[in-house]
Amino acid sequence: MTTPDPNTEKMESPAATSVENHDAHDHDHKSGSHSHGHSHGDAKKLSKKRLFTVLALTGSFMIIEAIGGFLTGSLSLVADAGHMLGDVAALALAVFAMWLSSKPANASRTFGYHRSEILAALANSVMLVVISIFVFSEAVSRFSNPPTVQSMPMLIVAIGGLVVNLISMRLLSDSAEKSLNAKAAYLEVFSDMISSAGVIVASIVMINTGWYIADPILSALLAIFILWRTWGLLKESIDILMENAPDHVNLQELTAAISAVSGVVAVHDLHVWTITSGMISMSGHVAIQETADPETILDQLKELLEHKYEINHTTIQLERENKARKCNDVCIGQ
Repeated sequence: MTTPDPNTEKMESPAATSVENHDAHDHDHKSGSHSHGHSHGDAKKLSKKRLFTVLALTGSFMIIEAIGGFLTGSLSLVADAGHMLGDVAALALAVFAMWLSSKPANASRTFGYHRSEILAALANSVMLVVISIFVFSEAVSRFSNPPTVQSMPMLIVAIGGLVVNLISMRLLSDSAEKSLNAKAAYLEVFSDMISSAGVIVASIVMINTGWYIADPILSALLAIFILWRTWGLLKESIDILMENAPDHVNLQELTAAISAVSGVVAVHDLHVWTITSGMISMSGHVAIQETADPETILDQLKELLEHKYEINHTTIQLERENKARKCNDVCIGQ
């Protein structure tokens, strides 16, 4: 976010200098009222409750799967149990981050703790990468001399894991569309579901053929798959922490859209970034005609930004077109 230039001459109407709208808050501003603060809060509560349920299911079955893996000698089950251990840690972190992000803003943290959800998603991604590398290395070491595996008990445990993962995915599917943190948890469970399905296939192959190398081969493939699935989430988390513009917002197009509003002359110092999932911020300077009505322009900009670009937290500084101004940072469309 840019700091307003102290040399910039302010407009005569203080009320028209900037507009703030916070969709995540349940109070009114001069730029308009907001009615969906409660629904956002209700969605958070439901998501948190479901995360707790998935955490309990995953933690319980992780213990069963780990014991089953050691007793049957199956690397696939041990790998899946290790992945579930990552899930348990990730889900616990996600629940903690969701609780932390609900804490209100204060004088030192003006955006509150919303970024904690992104940090949790980043930590979960890194954890999955580490687990994938470990499983792949262990699988490769077993290629030359695959151990005998008790395939039938392995099959029974894997079927139980598949059922638990499908239930967990169903619980998290809605939340994953609205929260990067919940999306990270969903991907963890989804990866586990694929793992369980693969273990089932491998156990059936070994039961019918005695081809025990299927176990390390499957483990290596699962590790590669999990790594591939995690990469997008890792990149998205880093992009948000680096305050990149969201993928759906093209700055050139946004500048042109703002400039097309009646009464707007130019746009400069425009910044767009994501605070957390579903909370996009924008700040910028907008030069307007001498005869333009500031309040009317602010209302039009608010409508444009919210409905076309899903930007729900904006700070706009209006300037008269003939006033001296200085470009502090990113000047687009000058």
